[in-house]
Amino acid sequence: MVIRLAGHVVFCLAALLLAGLGSMALGYQFGAVGGSLAIVTLILATTFALWLWFWRRRLAGAGALAVVFAVLAVWWGSIAPSNDRDWAPDVARGVTATIDGDILTLHNVRNFDWRTADDAVERWETRTYRLSGLDSLDVFTSVWDSPAIAHTLVSFGFSDGRHLAFSAEIRRERGEEFSSIGGFFKQYEMVLIAADERDIVRLRTNFRKEDVSLFPVDADDRFRRALLLSYLDYGNALAVRPAWYETIFSNCTTVVYRLARTLAPGASLDWRILFSGYLPDYLYDHGYIATGLPLAEVKKRARISAIGQRTPDSEDFSAAIRSGPVATLRPSAAAAATGTVKQP
Repeated sequence: MVIRLAGHVVFCLAALLLAGLGSMALGYQFGAVGGSLAIVTLILATTFALWLWFWRRRLAGAGALAVVFAVLAVWWGSIAPSNDRDWAPDVARGVTATIDGDILTLHNVRNFDWRTADDAVERWETRTYRLSGLDSLDVFTSVWDSPAIAHTLVSFGFSDGRHLAFSAEIRRERGEEFSSIGGFFKQYEMVLIAADERDIVRLRTNFRKEDVSLFPVDADDRFRRALLLSYLDYGNALAVRPAWYETIFSNCTTVVYRLARTLAPGASLDWRILFSGYLPDYLYDHGYIATGLPLAEVKKRARISAIGQRTPDSEDFSAAIRSGPVATLRPSAAAAATGTVKQP
């Protein structure tokens, strides 16, 4: 009796899960109107499987549910990501790069001049950098709602004063809105944006009014260089083989983690990688933020939105946001304050 009841419960749960997830997938792929017929068909098919099961035709019921699952699985597997859609302007181009000795040439570097949070003068540029001039690494976190979730950007600084920020983002189509739930159901492709900080950081501090923090990372030359090259490889790979954005497993922070882990295989998996608002806690606990200050004070000094908002357009935005309290978090400043120097 107990085994039979357990069998009924398992079969019902499987049918409900299949109907629920399948309906959401159909809805996000075809829209509320276009997916209605498919959703109704799916619900009828799973209901028929349940009917067979409870009318003591359990083998037929299980077979019917298996067929429904197989059809959905084949359809789901056939949905391939694409680089050819009518993209929203800010994610229309992903970065690609070529390397000639010490010279990096980056194509499609975004340098928009934002007028509002949704409107900008569009500029896509080709830029060159000297790999030997790479001298700093920073992580930005940008919180817009829940403090547990933040967008993550990684920025590389060069000896000529320029900074290049990378952001793994959803590639929205024109007029499309972001949905964290949709990110589970192949609604968005992934794009790697390389941008001037006056574009991508200022958009968040000055126009979206997000809570942006800057955390200088204590890393040696080898790691900085390898991480930059891994970003460029990733951008080149996406240009050839598009990939899906996934809300949990392939988002702005997990991309950073995966790239870093290829360079430091011993890096531990941590729940704070998924809850990206706590990424600074992870960096602090693992010694990537070079300071003897308490974490709460580090976070306080790292906040730059107010500085960004009062920086005139005529000033160097990257230099301005690195002035003030956040400057004390730089590895060189922290080493001077504590009398220690981190060995590579």
